[in-house]
Amino acid sequence: MSIYLNKNNKVIVQGITGGEGTKHTALMLKAGTNVVGGVNARKAGTTVSHVDADGNAVELPVFASVAEAMESTGADTSIAFVPPAFSKDAIIEAIDAEIPLLVVITEGIPVQDSAYAWAYNVEKGAKTRIIGPNCPGIITPGEALVGITPNNITGKGPIGLVSKSGTLTYQMMYELRDLGFSTAIGIGGDPVIGTTHIDAIEAFEKDPETKLIVMIGEIGGDAEERAADYIKANVSKPVVGYVAGFTAPEGKTMGHAGAIVSGSSGTAAAKKEALEAAGVKVGKTPSETAALARELFDAL
Repeated sequence: MSIYLNKNNKVIVQGITGGEGTKHTALMLKAGTNVVGGVNARKAGTTVSHVDADGNAVELPVFASVAEAMESTGADTSIAFVPPAFSKDAIIEAIDAEIPLLVVITEGIPVQDSAYAWAYNVEKGAKTRIIGPNCPGIITPGEALVGITPNNITGKGPIGLVSKSGTLTYQMMYELRDLGFSTAIGIGGDPVIGTTHIDAIEAFEKDPETKLIVMIGEIGGDAEERAADYIKANVSKPVVGYVAGFTAPEGKTMGHAGAIVSGSSGTAAAKKEALEAAGVKVGKTPSETAALARELFDAL
């Protein structure tokens, strides 16, 4: 089992002819993802050449819109490799087409654009599950990758991972590669994101193959505190956490646009305290967090 993504998803790439779209389409195909086409209005009617996981040549059609791509291919998932200035329009296009899953990789999208797109999706009935922006996407090891996560870090297993940080996603997958993952999701660190820790944790709680949940947060905002409240009230599976930024100075934006600390609000210490109060084991380093996860798993 997995959450949101499996080998049966049919994936299109918005921006498939660009540099990033080209590179990562190739890597997603290599990971076994069922990529069925792409979108670029200026190059509609053409094809792009790639190689699938078995080494066979494939010609992927390029469509004028997400709606057209869905109609022609039956796609149910899109990934957007679109520059920040055009990302809002790309997200709106996917929402209007009612594609069930949209992954937005792009970093640097103006928060106002993300907020508009999120509100637009809600107004339209939230028929599209958005992951991102500014994220590495989602991977179900051994089945499918929709994003930029290296697919050779780990195999399939019983751990569900949700993380604000891309690089910490990769590190945790490597640290726990002996156990493996059901699904790993990088939700992004921007102030406005489509899928939250709570959304992913709720899905992992319902997934019978996920036995343990690892959540990675970082300083800034109150997402981890809200996740702690949700875990305490609704989650029966063991949860292990890590909060990046224990040494970060207060009052400065650190890396991600959302990682700003004001006074005692949003600090790593405050988040750790909230999570531990909800019964979550919290490590002070990624390696310590992985060790805690292994101990809890061994005790199941």
